[in-house]
Amino acid sequence: MSSDSSPPAPTPALGSPGGLRDLLTRRSRVRATLRELFDSRGFVEVDTPVLSAEVLPEAHIDPIPVAVDGPTHPVHWLQASPEALMKRLLSAGSGAIYQFARSFRAGERGPRHDVEFVLLEWYAPGATLDTTARLLESLCAITLGTSGIERIDCSQAFTDHAGVDLLTAGINDWRAAGQRLGVAAAHGHADSIDSWFELVLSEVVSPRLGRGRPTMLEAWPASQAAFARLDPADARCARRFELFVEGVELANGWEEETGRRPLAERIAVANAVRAADGRPVLPVPQKLLAAHGPSMPQGVGAALGFDRLVMLATGADTIDAARPFGSDSDRP
Repeated sequence: MSSDSSPPAPTPALGSPGGLRDLLTRRSRVRATLRELFDSRGFVEVDTPVLSAEVLPEAHIDPIPVAVDGPTHPVHWLQASPEALMKRLLSAGSGAIYQFARSFRAGERGPRHDVEFVLLEWYAPGATLDTTARLLESLCAITLGTSGIERIDCSQAFTDHAGVDLLTAGINDWRAAGQRLGVAAAHGHADSIDSWFELVLSEVVSPRLGRGRPTMLEAWPASQAAFARLDPADARCARRFELFVEGVELANGWEEETGRRPLAERIAVANAVRAADGRPVLPVPQKLLAAHGPSMPQGVGAALGFDRLVMLATGADTIDAARPFGSDSDRP
């Protein structure tokens, strides 16, 4: 966790002498460094339930239901992120908050994904993407030894790396781009502009970002806003970002949409996408909706993959190599 730009020393394998202890120490040091960063900036560390009666519906994320009181009672949900519960704290006057949250997503297993993982999530009332960029630059510097941060709009990144004009491309343009780039839609892949955007982002654009210094990818298409507010200067774009380091998506967030009606509309759209994909529609989180409106402060919310950060900080190739347990692992 040097503050200079030297690459991190690789962590010894878990089976090697001192390997497990070294890994646990590095994880602890990264966590302590992050706590010091957020504490020094006036954030308060919080805890929210892992299991809740409400869940925030998202189009492409499947939370895990748990029958707490048996099959005849409403299910509870292992939270895919602490977003819904932390926003309720914000609305109640918590001020700037952060937490290291155990998070759960069904069906997500791979070198950089798992069913259970750790998110560092924070909410900063009054923050903007500009102030968030400075925070992320400092965070990466003290944990990864990087210097500086690149900020680039989605439209520029897609023009540079995929030859696609995000603001004018129609479905035929995307199909042609997929053929030209050698990107094939998977079986069952929806033939829509949003689906092509996500595919080209993951297969072509993302691997080229964050090379040499972190990249903050901003100004996402409005259809990809999630729960970000739209840009008042250009409603075609949302005030959303993702952070990439050496081709790895490390964090994402946005300037929050605080209105109750827009949130309800976004949730309805997410559930419509789920239904079209043949996936279950999720219940509307009424307590979260009630928290939006005049009492919800404007600002930025962000989530960072803690296991991915440790992976990068230790020179590992997978998140399983940067933690003692995975969902399919019986280590140590």
